[in-house]
Amino acid sequence: MSETIDRGRRRFCGTAAMTMAAAQFGMLRSADAQAVKEGAADGAARRGTNTSFGPLKQVDAGLLSVGYAEVGPATGPAVVLLHGWPYDIHSYVDVAPLLASAGYRVIVPYLRGYGTTRFRSSETFRNAQQSVVALDVIALMDALEIRKAIVAGFDWGARTADIMAALWPERCKAIVSVSGYLITSLEANMQPLPPVAEYGWWYQYYFATERGRAGYDKYRHEFNKLIWKNVSPKWHFDDATFDRTAASFDNPDHVAIVIHNYRWRLGLAKGESRYDELEQKLFKGPVISVPAITIASDFDGPGADGSAYRKKFSGKYRHQILEGIGHNVPQEAPQAFAKAIVEVDGL
Repeated sequence: MSETIDRGRRRFCGTAAMTMAAAQFGMLRSADAQAVKEGAADGAARRGTNTSFGPLKQVDAGLLSVGYAEVGPATGPAVVLLHGWPYDIHSYVDVAPLLASAGYRVIVPYLRGYGTTRFRSSETFRNAQQSVVALDVIALMDALEIRKAIVAGFDWGARTADIMAALWPERCKAIVSVSGYLITSLEANMQPLPPVAEYGWWYQYYFATERGRAGYDKYRHEFNKLIWKNVSPKWHFDDATFDRTAASFDNPDHVAIVIHNYRWRLGLAKGESRYDELEQKLFKGPVISVPAITIASDFDGPGADGSAYRKKFSGKYRHQILEGIGHNVPQEAPQAFAKAIVEVDGL
């Protein structure tokens, strides 16, 4: 799950092209815009329309063979949509067709440890420190001959979008980041929080133990369904919706990736020295200069106004708050999320 830069809350990509996209995209009508402003009504009316992407694709990219969905015209401006934990590509099952109808080429990859994405070598360390996930996406863009893309995500996906924009701005036309600036500082993560804030991150402490690793391995379906309910209490998803995503957790490396990610964040697991230089840059909290829209939801609690991370975005910027929406913003409010991507393209 995501953390803000201060961890102090509890739940917490030309003008002509834009004009054409807006004309094609019905969601930019004034009525729809008003619905978004009013909060969850817009997202609730649009979500659940689609259940699958159709046949998925597979490509060797860096350390991985990446499974991904692709929709929209191959010549359209590229958008890369990134999921988090415990989610998968289905978080974008309603967003992607909206963007495709507006002329975008939409790529939705399974992250390492999810779905059909596999490590190309059994000898590769199952590393999930923050920089390597971003490097995976850069490798995927290289493999697909995408020089520059709008990158959007939530949770791990938002952190990855932030990292790409900070370290490789030449690859990011713009970003949309749910919960704002999520780049991790290990030093900051060593600072204790008040008990009510620590309570919100209970699963991180569970994962720090061998009992937690074994428990997640044995009960990952039940565990992740509980997380969905806790972080999106107003989203009444059905079993079929959860089960479509839960299948991605059967990836043979899923548990190792999840456990390493959270242990690394707490300084309880080592990363790889070849990434030290990248991590040191990230620990300094680099400013993001590409156009950005940040989105907050009920999950962000008192941090929803975005003031804690506003100074981290030096380029064209807008912040949006979605009321009545939980953590899985693209699946809970696909219309609003897709609209943010079209809008950031025009900033």
